[in-house]
Amino acid sequence: MKKLLVIVFALGFFGTAQAQFGARAGFSSANFSDFDTDPLAGFHIGAYYKKDLGFISVEPGIQYSQKGFKNLMNGSPSTEKELLGYVDVPVLVRVNFLPFLNVFAGPQGSVLVSRKREFSDGSTESTTEPIKGYDIAGVVGVGANLPLGLNAQVSYDIGFQSANYYNQDVKNNVLKISLGYDF
Repeated sequence: MKKLLVIVFALGFFGTAQAQFGARAGFSSANFSDFDTDPLAGFHIGAYYKKDLGFISVEPGIQYSQKGFKNLMNGSPSTEKELLGYVDVPVLVRVNFLPFLNVFAGPQGSVLVSRKREFSDGSTESTTEPIKGYDIAGVVGVGANLPLGLNAQVSYDIGFQSANYYNQDVKNNVLKISLGYDF
């Protein structure tokens, strides 16, 4: 994963025309696919490097993202909340339709860095063993460039592989609403 991260950022540094760093943060609504649970509200925060190539832009980034679910009733004790912390590395390609509007898509690799499972009786569990330690997803969305270097976007992370949660075939799916700033 370290090699992938180095390659992604190294590719972005070739050439300097219309390139910029930025920071992004926002609200996340996460859930597992094919699983009888409610979405979990969380957040994401990170940085990106955008290389403008005219009609398209390439944007590698790195961010911390909360994923998981809430209200799984599978016997006693029931799970109230499953909070998973991931480091996401998306590589997005943006198509710039207008100076202020773009659509984007790209692959995303993620590494599980933390887990906190809360039960209805107040107890918690934090081992990461019941879930796969990495995730591969696709990201799609729409973004808008705002005045003063600000940008806003809505995106959806679509899990491509099973998270193998307690040997069940589930995938991470996350809706993200973000506000960013270009330095």
